[in-house]
Amino acid sequence: MLRMRNLLALRQILQRTISTTSRRQIQNRVPEKQKIFQEDDGVPVHLKGGVTDALLYKITMILTVVGTGYAFYELGVAAMPKKAK
Repeated sequence: MLRMRNLLALRQILQRTISTTSRRQIQNRVPEKQKIFQEDDGVPVHLKGGVTDALLYKITMILTVVGTGYAFYELGVAAMPKKAK
């Protein structure tokens, strides 16, 4: 009897938690984004997100160029033999 009561109480708790999580609905914005990204307006896909995409792209390019330059500098330093004193 006690075990059955516990199972019924557990079932009721689970039903409450499941039913309360479905109250907050998130709006589906996929169709809007699909229209934006599928437009043929000459803008590359990686820049269609707006200002943030352009900023991230520029930061990535700057870091890539600086990193490549630093790698070549370090290769040049490593290729030069050290002078003996």
